[in-house]
Amino acid sequence: MAARASIPVFGKPDAASRHHAWPAASLLPLAGAVVALGLMASAYLPREASWLVALTVVIVLGVPHGALDGAVAAPLMRPRYGRAWFGIFAIPYLGLAALVLLAWAVAPLLTLAGFLALSVLHFGEEDAGTGRPFEAFVRGGLPIALPALLRPEETAGLFAVVTRVPMPELPVWWTAASWFWFALAVIWIVARRRPQGVLIEVAVLAVAFWLLPPLTAFTLYFVGLHGPRHMRALVRDPNRAPRVDTMRKAVLASLPVFGLTLMLGAALWPLYSAGSPDEPSTLLALTLQMLSALTVPHVLLDRIVEQRTI
Repeated sequence: MAARASIPVFGKPDAASRHHAWPAASLLPLAGAVVALGLMASAYLPREASWLVALTVVIVLGVPHGALDGAVAAPLMRPRYGRAWFGIFAIPYLGLAALVLLAWAVAPLLTLAGFLALSVLHFGEEDAGTGRPFEAFVRGGLPIALPALLRPEETAGLFAVVTRVPMPELPVWWTAASWFWFALAVIWIVARRRPQGVLIEVAVLAVAFWLLPPLTAFTLYFVGLHGPRHMRALVRDPNRAPRVDTMRKAVLASLPVFGLTLMLGAALWPLYSAGSPDEPSTLLALTLQMLSALTVPHVLLDRIVEQRTI
């Protein structure tokens, strides 16, 4: 299977992209710039207000890329199960997500470690493509390791809310793993000449995590690079979701599952708010735990599709 290409978020579209563009496409770079500037400005707000801005952007602009899993599963399951395919897909998908949410309640620190490790794997494969494990580790580990190295106290405070475990400082394993990542990242950068675009991307992200609060910087990465890159790779892949061949179709295809995700979050809100001191903390814990819960079946589905298309 061909490696996924690293696709700039706000770069010039190629001929195929222009052919499939819809009228609003010309406004996307401007909208992206406005969102990015708004996020950076929100860093100057009080902590809880900054959280609300970042989490709103994550939910509205970041979650929909995972909501395309239904479009990816359809070609695999519809021929075999007919109209019943979605239920047969959704029950184990949501069941696995529910188990992850349960794990947060039973073993929060162990679940946090697993979530971070899975995030490194998932982000790295999306950014670097398959067959490049060293580069995947460096690029996927950047949004996980840099907050721990550059803003450890803020990162600990953030995840104390998510895990609901007192965290005056980051766990030793996270700090140690982050320094290990840093050493390998330096080796990866200096060992050989890297594409200029990749180095610029890494440098811009490093500056963002240095200057901005951890959640704000992560949101810029998640909605500015990871989500659009995933959607564009899906649009350009004729096998994974054949009916999703334009960005417009990708956005429309994500809406039903995105709406279902919002409904699930609303249903879980009372459960999370019961143990949370305020609404921003509730939204933070619920959003990041749900992201982790949906990431597990999301990554598993990617693995299944890759095996079917090799």
